[in-house]
Parts: sequence; structure tokens; C-alpha cells
Amino acid sequence: MVDDKTIRSKILSMILPITAENILQMTAGVVSMAMVGRISEIAVGAVGISNIIFRIIWAIFKGISTGASVFVAQGYGANDKDKIRKTTLSAFMILLLLSIFFMFILLRFNAKLLLIFNPKTSLLESAKLYLTIIALSLPFTAMILLISGIYQGMGNAKTPMFIVLILNFFNIVLSYLLIFGKIGFPNLGLKGAAIAYVLSYFIASIVGLIFLIHQEEIFRIKNFKIHKLIDINEIKNLIKFSIPTAFEMSFWQFASIIITRAILNYGEVAYAAYQLGLQAESMSYMPAAGFGIAASTFVGQAVGARDNELARKYMKYLCKYSAIITSIAGLSLILFPNQIMRLLTNNTEVIQIGAQYLFIMGLVQLPQNIAGVLNGALRGAGFSRISMINVGVGLWGVRIPLVLIFTNILKAKIYWIWIAMGIDLIVRFIFSAITFKKKDIYNTKNLKS
Repeated sequence: MVDDKTIRSKILSMILPITAENILQMTAGVVSMAMVGRISEIAVGAVGISNIIFRIIWAIFKGISTGASVFVAQGYGANDKDKIRKTTLSAFMILLLLSIFFMFILLRFNAKLLLIFNPKTSLLESAKLYLTIIALSLPFTAMILLISGIYQGMGNAKTPMFIVLILNFFNIVLSYLLIFGKIGFPNLGLKGAAIAYVLSYFIASIVGLIFLIHQEEIFRIKNFKIHKLIDINEIKNLIKFSIPTAFEMSFWQFASIIITRAILNYGEVAYAAYQLGLQAESMSYMPAAGFGIAASTFVGQAVGARDNELARKYMKYLCKYSAIITSIAGLSLILFPNQIMRLLTNNTEVIQIGAQYLFIMGLVQLPQNIAGVLNGALRGAGFSRISMINVGVGLWGVRIPLVLIFTNILKAKIYWIWIAMGIDLIVRFIFSAITFKKKDIYNTKNLKS
């Protein structure tokens, strides 16, 4: 039996590094975009539309790595080293093939993909340049996601955080040197930003691989007898489990295209307010994302150990801590939306629109983040399709239709888009709560491994 103190300690050891990792990612993203912003507005737009396409592929990789993380967690809980090795090798083979395939697609058809956004010629040419170069990072991106998923599945979130720290450090430094041509480096502008992106992912993936092989005895080369570890059934099971998660994450990327176009109907000021509002709100859901990952990991380990009481204890504390942190963060969005927006901009109109967004999102932070914990637990218990259905119903059955009705038919004010988002989050919370109770993952016979 694991005592409550140990459980609390394990949860914090996951949440704190994941939260720090998310903050690092956000900070590095802001710094990198600030440097790109000093090139030109066209460069900013090129990075923006290229990243939307790139994130769709990233979502597929993330789905596979999340599936691997759950399988590793189950193997770790059962102390089944062969299962962990088979999962690792299977995921590596799948991601390698996918990364090569999608790299070819981006290199061959980047212009046609970018035409979805109907860009002007100057923007299209810059985006083609950027997307062509960052396509080369796909194998390294997949590797980093897989390594992070493996570590998190074993309950180690500190090493992935360190890898991300290395990634962002090199991305910022190399971007500065190559964009602006400092200390003898060529002044490459947008091309330099793309090259810095690829090199930083390459370096971080190599560092991550070295960590994995040298830190963990289970992943030493001598233990990888490939002819014995290639298991077709394991590959099939991993793909079957990961596809729903990949679809779930891809739903978000496709939905973001429609929502972005809808918000742009209200003008660039409204879109700027939305983007800044997202950054402010992220300080609330960053810790919550950690709780969802922790739920997948610890419930997955309980599944492997066939210990329903352990899963119950983990969920008790995960829901409790998530509710406390979310309540504090959500209350700040409700009480001080204008003050928070003023930290990000001095544009009065942007502050007004962004404050409306933060207020409405503050009201739904609790159901949003608790739903994330419940979905993480269901995923860890082997029910990956439920979260996909949840997101699909919420985004495409509630959010998108309401947004299109409010904008195209009713011609409503911008804040009705924020209300549509809030309704979606409440509906998904209700769906998650009902499904979680119905599946009864605390009953050992209902756990899937």
C-alpha cells in the first residue's frame, strides 16, 4: 500500500516540473516571436500560418507519444520491463515512419497546404520558406515527444522539463544569432529563425536520447534485442489506442482555423485581444494540464498493478489540488480581467474585448480543468476514445456551430463567441463526469490494460 504522503509527494513531483515546462515553452515562444516580429509583419504571419499546419502533424505525434506514455505507465506499474521496451521500440518505429512521410508531404506540397489561408503572394513565399525548413525538424520533434512521454509514464517529469529547457535555450540563442547576424553569424532573418528551430530540436533530441540510454538501465542498448522486442500485436495495440488521442488533438488544430476566421470577421483588434487573452488564461490552465498528465500516468500505473484503491487515492488528491489551484486562478480572471489585460497591452479597445474573454473563461475554469483530470484518468485506464468523443462533440457539436450561428447568422457581438466557448466547456465537463462515473475505473474488472 502507498501512503497518502507518498501519493501527495508523487503528484507534486509531476505537477511542478510539467507546469515549469509549460511556462518555459510559453516564455520561449513569446521571446522567439518577439525576435521574428522585428523582421517584419510578413514574417510574423508566415510563422503563424506555418505553425497551424505544423501543429496538426505535431498533434498526431503527440497522440502516439501519449499512447506510449500510458502503455509505459501500465508496464511500470506491473514491473513489466519487456512491455516497456516493446512499447518504446514500437512507438519509435511508428513515429520514425510517420515523421518521414509527413516531412515528404510538407516538402512536396507546402504551397498547396498554405493556400488554405488564402495568403497574399509575399506572405505565401515567406511561409513556404519557413515551412520547408522546419519540416526537417519532424523526426526530432517526434523523438522529443516520445522521450518525454516515456519518462512521464514512469512518473519522471523532471527530465522532460530539463530537455525542454535545453531546447528553448538553444532556440532563443540560435534565433538571436541567425536572425540578426550577431558575432559573425550571417544575417538570415526568417530563414535564420527556421534554421534555429531545426537545430534546437536536433540538439534536444540527441540530449534526450543520451539521457534515456544512460540514466535508465531498462533502456540500455544491450537490453534492446530488436528481433525479440518487435511485437506486431504491440504495434497494433499502440496504434489502436493512439489514434483516438491523435484525432482528439487534431480536432483542436482544425477548429482553431475556423474560430480564427470567425474572430477575424470582427477585425484585427478583436483577434489581438483574443491572442493576448489566451496568453493570460494560459497561466490558469498550465498547472491543470499537468494534472491531466499526472492522472494518465498514475491511473495507468494503478492499472498495471491492478490496484483500484491506489487509483482512487490518486484521483482524490488530483481532483482536490486541481480544484484549489483552478479556483484561485479562475477567481483572479473574474475579479481582475482589466488589470490582467493592462499588463499585456495599453490599447483600450483590446483591453475591453480581452477582459470580456477573461471574465467568461474565469467562470468555466473549474469545469474545464476538472474535466481534464477526468479525461486523463480515463485515458490512463485505457479508454482513449472517450476523450476523443468528448472533444469532438464539444468542439464540432457545440462550439463551432454556436460560433458560426452567432457570427454569420445573428451578427452578434464578439463576446458571444466567448460565451459559445464557455458553453462548450461546460457541456464537455458534464460529458466527462457522466462517463467517468459510468466506466467506474475504481472497479478492477473494468480497468483495461
